[in-house]
Amino acid sequence: RALKGLQDTISVTVVHPIWQKTKPDDGSDTHCGWVFGVADDDGAAGSSFVNVKGLGGPFPSRYFDNNPEPFFGCVSVRELYERAGDTNGKYTVPILWDKSLNTIVNNESSEIIRMLNSDFNEFSSCPNVDLYPFAMRDAIDSVNEWVYPTINNGVYRCGFATSQKAYDTAIDELTKSFDRIESILQKQRYIAGDKFTEADVRLFVTLLRFDEVYVVYFKTNTRCVAQSPVILNYCREIYQMPGVAATCNMEQIKTHYYCSHPILNNYSIIPRGSNFMGLLSEPHNRA
Repeated sequence: RALKGLQDTISVTVVHPIWQKTKPDDGSDTHCGWVFGVADDDGAAGSSFVNVKGLGGPFPSRYFDNNPEPFFGCVSVRELYERAGDTNGKYTVPILWDKSLNTIVNNESSEIIRMLNSDFNEFSSCPNVDLYPFAMRDAIDSVNEWVYPTINNGVYRCGFATSQKAYDTAIDELTKSFDRIESILQKQRYIAGDKFTEADVRLFVTLLRFDEVYVVYFKTNTRCVAQSPVILNYCREIYQMPGVAATCNMEQIKTHYYCSHPILNNYSIIPRGSNFMGLLSEPHNRA
């Protein structure tokens, strides 16, 4: 959205980072997921709460940038799905919502990024920005084919592995791909070639979380971005592109991960970290 200059056309509502019960008044409904921020009448944060296991916290009812759902007053993302007639139980984000038809247009990030890239150019302040150029599509698709299962989803395969064998397979694949990324970026500026594309956006969002979350929480500690000058400078360049830094909120990223899965972090303790965002703000050497 920011890279395409669509801020004045497509609004954003940021959900609360910590999963909560989506039907808190129904004792028989155990689903936990994304909810919206709530506020008192004066705009201050409302009552606090603990995690879904009754431990950790207290956490505020909203953080900075969390707002109530603006159109229907929905408590949870689940309610929006139900309004759109979708009750299959996978109430995920992001959602691209049609405010005229009051329905979900799409909820798959890999498809939404392509829609934002080309379908709204008449409203874009940067219509010439093309993150999926025709001449590079084979290269972009090829990169996505190995980055997604081994890096984007690879961190989850490590973190939620329920056997040593499953973890060992996932961490081996992730480590190999991390080294492959480093090797590629030593030879070319971006992951799919010499032009910034959607493949870089998709990779960056995982690398952004890698050191502060995945190395600790998902046990991906064979590698880290801060110890790779090539990958760190790649991330710095992307982070410092106009509009990108404003979309990166490490506080909410860490709060979500460390507080939404009591099975992994019973008391929702958030590690302090090593100020990775400070590293991203430092000058890169990619002239």
